[in-house]
Amino acid sequence: MNRPPTRRDFIAQSAAVGFGLPLVIPSTVFGANERLQIAGVGVGGKGRGDIASTSVGQAVVAICDVDDRTLAASASLYPSAKKYNDWRRLLDQKDIDAVTVSTPDHMHAPIAVSAMQRGKHVYVQKPLAHTLYEARQMRLIAKKHGVVTQMGNQGHSGTGYMTLVKLIQSGVIGKVKEAHAWSNRPIWPQGVERPQGSDPVPDHLHWDLWLGVAKERPFVGPQPGRKKNRGVYHPFNWRGWLDFGVGALGDMGCHIIDPVVWSCGLGSPTAVRSSGPKPNDETFPNWGIITYEFSGTKHTADSLNVTWYDGGKKPDQALLPADEPPLPDNGSLFVGDNGVLLCRNGGTPQLFPSSKFAKTEIALVPAHDHYLEWTNACKGQGKTTSHFDYAGPLTETVLLGTVAIRFPNQRLEWNSETMKFPNLPAADAFVHHAYRQGWDVDGLSG
Repeated sequence: MNRPPTRRDFIAQSAAVGFGLPLVIPSTVFGANERLQIAGVGVGGKGRGDIASTSVGQAVVAICDVDDRTLAASASLYPSAKKYNDWRRLLDQKDIDAVTVSTPDHMHAPIAVSAMQRGKHVYVQKPLAHTLYEARQMRLIAKKHGVVTQMGNQGHSGTGYMTLVKLIQSGVIGKVKEAHAWSNRPIWPQGVERPQGSDPVPDHLHWDLWLGVAKERPFVGPQPGRKKNRGVYHPFNWRGWLDFGVGALGDMGCHIIDPVVWSCGLGSPTAVRSSGPKPNDETFPNWGIITYEFSGTKHTADSLNVTWYDGGKKPDQALLPADEPPLPDNGSLFVGDNGVLLCRNGGTPQLFPSSKFAKTEIALVPAHDHYLEWTNACKGQGKTTSHFDYAGPLTETVLLGTVAIRFPNQRLEWNSETMKFPNLPAADAFVHHAYRQGWDVDGLSG
């Protein structure tokens, strides 16, 4: 006899609708007051906020962190949740419906893919993945298993970006001829070499689990002249290291390039070029300028160049009229054939020249809760907007820049279908990398 449909069956079927799959309504559905059973992997810093925001009205049944101090702090907030240091053990817990992943970048894909393969919905911090191949596989695996997904680029659900998209697509500045996005990051060490020697691993830190799929290396604690509570890698400073993070571009690109890709309806870049410095063998450089080439869309010219800047670099101020204020530290700028639009790090868009658009009314699009959108969708109520069918390709665009920086001042052609660089095969080596022995993950290794 066939078993009756369960609550988990309903979740999976509801998620399938978002991928164009047929929906079969089972007899058992989430009740109005039934709670989602959530687990959090990485529960310090941003992870603490993610688990708090996704658990409103839900139940936190498991928490995981490689730092015992961080885990204990979270356990005080969720005393009934089971505690783990190893995310692999957490995923064996049977009552988990959904998982938040808020770890260093190199562990996003291994944890999220393992969760999705067990039928668990996932909320994954930006950037979605550490490599181009991981980002592609995360999208495909999410689709295969019919789970609900969301990337943690919360600005996607904010008034500023949604209003920006509406303005660009309404044609208020005409066809977009060029676009720029920039950030004042890094605010962590980059352009540095690996320190010599090693330090004893603190009793509260499970260093092997922190390394995860990355190559083994010794632990090194805080360095002279830097914050006492921040080691060379853990916590926070991992972002600049090639083995663990994706630098300033990866940290902020999924936020600030997002409205450019979204509003212009861009597909995959056809080429990418770095005009900044090359990384050393350990860390990303202190600054970068990356130019992406895209085919045109109905909202743009026949082709479109999108340029990213970080480390204090910015677009030419001359893109704005002479009497306008200086460009902000973080933002995006669109040059159309009828004017210019500036968005200050997710704030309300501005139109220039001011005199031309003085009487143009900007109707603000109301924000919605990025976290609640995910938990509702997990329960079969609505859909997410930064699901992996969108966030995966966006992350691939961002990560193409992290390949280009290895080959300064060279134009890298990109074939998204084959995931290769036809004119520079040497760059193919950076599409993915091998995981440490013993840390293979189905769908990501090999």
